[in-house]
Amino acid sequence: MVGQKKIPLRKCIASGEMRPKKELVRIVRSKEGEVSIDPTGKKAGRGAYLSLDKELIELAKKKNILANHLKVKIEDSLYEELLKIVEQERKV
Repeated sequence: MVGQKKIPLRKCIASGEMRPKKELVRIVRSKEGEVSIDPTGKKAGRGAYLSLDKELIELAKKKNILANHLKVKIEDSLYEELLKIVEQERKV
């Protein structure tokens, strides 16, 4: 048990589940109000975590969960980009 690293957990805004940070993708809103996907998890700004799960991404889009959380309008293109990331993750 000695030397076991603590796995950072984050809450998925769509499911409300606590999951390891690696299983989630961070979406960040900058001070200028720009929303982008943050693969490194280190960008400055208001962040929200979403599970890399097609159904949860579609749920977040349908219920405007991401827009409400970041208090900014989310373009459909961002959701499309998230779904592409999910597809790539599945191939690996």
